[in-house]
Amino acid sequence: MLKIEAIFRPERINAVTDALTSVGVTGFHYQNITGQGEQQGVQVITSRGSQTATRASVSKTLLVTIVSDDIKDKVVNAIIESTRSGEIGDGKIFISEIADIIRVRTGETGEEAI
Repeated sequence: MLKIEAIFRPERINAVTDALTSVGVTGFHYQNITGQGEQQGVQVITSRGSQTATRASVSKTLLVTIVSDDIKDKVVNAIIESTRSGEIGDGKIFISEIADIIRVRTGETGEEAI
């Protein structure tokens, strides 16, 4: 079992969730986050006199899902295809091994709990 965490532009959330659903992933959660990566912030124009300011943090979306090992490549490709623009700030994908999962309601564990 794998935990896949993807950080990407917030405006891509609908495309990402549609892509995940199309490859059979129905369980995921996402949240809006703020942070800084290689992009190092953005320049914004303030409302007074067209002054610019650099904002160190950038709004992103973090999506997390747990999948079985056999669909890893499908899931990763779906995320990449739905988020890639070729520009700095497209995001990152992190993949981690999961030792176990327990469904609280039924007590199921492992792959059955996904």
